[in-house]
Amino acid sequence: MPISTAMWLSSSTLIWLLVGAGLCLIELFLPTAFVALMMGIGAFVVALLSPVILGKLWLQLVVWLLLSVVLIVLCRRLVTPVRGKSKLQDATTAETLTEIPPGKAGRVLYEGNSWRARCYDDHLAIAPNQRVYVVRREGTTLIVMPEYSSIQ
Repeated sequence: MPISTAMWLSSSTLIWLLVGAGLCLIELFLPTAFVALMMGIGAFVVALLSPVILGKLWLQLVVWLLLSVVLIVLCRRLVTPVRGKSKLQDATTAETLTEIPPGKAGRVLYEGNSWRARCYDDHLAIAPNQRVYVVRREGTTLIVMPEYSSIQ
């Protein structure tokens, strides 16, 4: 018994609405970084377009996949925060609070806060109350070099 166009239309739209609702619910209970939500929204849009696409399931699937990818890419661009410049760029000098033994960590005063610090050269010790240059940051540890170094 052949399926009429009206029956296909209603079942296709209903299927896409159920798929969209299911994907949105998955995102609600198992966060997937908006991927399932965007795929669900894509399914809702295809449900709205299913009367126009009319019975071409392969075309509906292609539209859904393309729409989902576009929504995911746009969502990631809009939601992902823009990273600012590191404050290490502004202030490059610090002062040692404790001795920094060779290959070990000590403390420095940097931008008014005490930071854990290691010397860039593992064979060099830095005395307390010495001015140092901040070379880089590794997590919460500053990598420093003494202001006057005998290394050449």
